[in-house]
Amino acid sequence: MFISVLVCSNISGNKPHVNVDAISKYSKNHKKSGEYFYTIAEELMSGNTGPIITRAVRKLLRPLIALLMDHGLSYSWFIKTVKILYVDVAIHDFKLNDKELTDSRVCLLTGIDRKDIRKLRTNETEKYSAPENTSIGAELALIWMTEQQYLDQQGNPAPLQRLQSSNENSNLPSFEELFTSVTKSIKPRAFLDEWIRIGAVNIDNRDRVCINLENFVANKGYEEKVFFLGKNIHDHIASTRANVNSDESPFLERAVYYDQLSAESVNTLSLLSKELGMEFLREMNKKARALQLKDKKSNTSKKRMHVGLYFYSDRDDHENSK
Repeated sequence: MFISVLVCSNISGNKPHVNVDAISKYSKNHKKSGEYFYTIAEELMSGNTGPIITRAVRKLLRPLIALLMDHGLSYSWFIKTVKILYVDVAIHDFKLNDKELTDSRVCLLTGIDRKDIRKLRTNETEKYSAPENTSIGAELALIWMTEQQYLDQQGNPAPLQRLQSSNENSNLPSFEELFTSVTKSIKPRAFLDEWIRIGAVNIDNRDRVCINLENFVANKGYEEKVFFLGKNIHDHIASTRANVNSDESPFLERAVYYDQLSAESVNTLSLLSKELGMEFLREMNKKARALQLKDKKSNTSKKRMHVGLYFYSDRDDHENSK
């Protein structure tokens, strides 16, 4: 069976979400306004979209819960973290005309007691930034895979001389030169040794540094993998949220999935996805880099974009049991 999915259906019918339970609590202290909001909430919820979203959220949370359990993060930790995030998201993502939300408004949106909200407002959400090695590595790879001087005749990342030539007449690019163009805070040799250790590059018999594109992602260190786990899944879910809530200009959200396949067939498709996927990402990388350099010269470089690929396989019965 072949299915290609574009998530653009307006499940909520453009009706704003209202937390009925929170309004019920709120009405105890604000009887008239509480009753009024409760009536509106009943009308807004009449489309009965709750169960649809609930089933989808349960589905997407299963691997996340398993990941947390893999790393010893308990239910109590999860509840505490989600409570903080509910308040933070309400404050920053649900502003009314760019005005700061009152505790009562946050209570209506989240269902969290106002007394707890006052305490949680003081908790600043930690900025999500890449580890230093990840930032440096990403910029190195970007330049290596897009700048003409570092490409071979086929447009692929060329092997680089490990050390910068002392010969002034030599125009051969080197890894040392590339690295110092990105940062001088770390010795090139120390960073190169780490890349060799994780298999991102290797040294050939001519003392040249060769990038291993397939291993570059697969063998990243633990800290880097976890960083991109958050970054990639965040933007993937953000794009589907935008698609579900709007009929206009949906973000790309396509998938191909088959069942009743042998292990050999799945392996064939996995290899094909890597081959085609890397070609796609290289082309996107080159185009995005060229546009970024052009836009930086003007005053229009204020937006970002994120496009990615993934492949996953499992047993048929495992999918159906969830």
